[in-house]
Amino acid sequence: MTSPNNSHKKTSHENSETDKNTPEKQNSLLAGIIERATKSGIGRKKLNPSAVESAVAKNMADIHSNPTKLRLAFLGGGSFGTAMANLAARNGCDTTLWVRNKRTVKAMAKTQTNKKYLPGYKLDDRLKYSHDLAASVKDKDIIFIAVPGLAFRETLKSIAPFISGQSIVSLTKGMEKDTFAMMSDIIKEVLPEVNFGVMSGPNLAIEIMKNMPSATVIASESEPLRHAVQAALHSAFFRVFASDDVKGVELGGALKNIYAIAMGMAAAYDVGENTKAMILTRALAEMSRFGVEAGANPLTFLGLSGVGDLYATCSSELSRNYRIGNMLGRGMSIDAAVKKLGQTAEGVNTIQQVHEKATKDGIYMPITHALYAVIYEDKAALGVALHLMEAGFRSDVEFVMAHDHSNAALTAQMKTSSDSTDDESGDTDSK
Repeated sequence: MTSPNNSHKKTSHENSETDKNTPEKQNSLLAGIIERATKSGIGRKKLNPSAVESAVAKNMADIHSNPTKLRLAFLGGGSFGTAMANLAARNGCDTTLWVRNKRTVKAMAKTQTNKKYLPGYKLDDRLKYSHDLAASVKDKDIIFIAVPGLAFRETLKSIAPFISGQSIVSLTKGMEKDTFAMMSDIIKEVLPEVNFGVMSGPNLAIEIMKNMPSATVIASESEPLRHAVQAALHSAFFRVFASDDVKGVELGGALKNIYAIAMGMAAAYDVGENTKAMILTRALAEMSRFGVEAGANPLTFLGLSGVGDLYATCSSELSRNYRIGNMLGRGMSIDAAVKKLGQTAEGVNTIQQVHEKATKDGIYMPITHALYAVIYEDKAALGVALHLMEAGFRSDVEFVMAHDHSNAALTAQMKTSSDSTDDESGDTDSK
């Protein structure tokens, strides 16, 4: 396996020359992109925007005129994985959607619909279906992984024997339970030589299936991989933007689920627009604080994978995490809410992971801490919300002005206030 990211082993030029000399890569779109990138200067730190635009446009035209040029596998038959696979097939890519269950695969191939996750939406005639994992990933250019976070590591281990140069792109938003590993961290651990990227943005699958104008971000250190994903998925109704901040894009997609749960709970209490705006902006502050501590660029959170995804997820009842929060706000237990949803809501696990990480590293995350108290410590939601309003003073925009009090002091104040209220009320408030 080779990786353009390992610059200490080979330069991008050396990698492109190697690819060109490999017979099976002659018809690969990735090889063509790398070759064009080398000739035009794309891939160097100082990019020529016109050259980039021309290269992407040519790549897209090549795909549409020759569907066999880019070979893609999408692992995971949930709503988003299916929507992206359908989009790629519609763009003319040789696309296979892998689903674990053989019966489900037969049903999808027969009806050309995903009855469980996208009922009523016909999938493209050219989309292929498979339950054979090895056959699905062999000889592909890019493997998109769209399985739940809990299954991500195991999926990578399962495909490892069949990896021979394919690139990996994660569509999974969240963090691994108990390790705090992002999906990119797991890729680097399980498949250290593979070329990889992550994709995130305000991407509600049903809206994409309805051809409502949408956009996403592909983040990778590899310029050729970014171009390949843009060429494969970019369409009249779906724009694909690029970033090299893998950590920032990935954290935006994971952290926003926390605040979608908070917004769903707030909606259950019939809050006003002022409250919703406050939650959104303070959520963005928390996300950027946490991101900077993890090595991300805070400006990334002002883009599609940050504020864009945050807004979409926090304002739509199509969001799984929003619906979980709304059920919690109406008094349902977390177990009952998850069972009723019937799908994975990554935010529930992310709250626990981020709460523990932020507490350990001293990152001030009041909304996250409050949600943890409600979900995992059985605190009264309304009481916790009131304590948030009383918890000290902060500057408005992060990294612009110093705060009046330290994070430790604010955290201690909120905890003291919460404990005293619990003693007075006996925890009898409605959850």
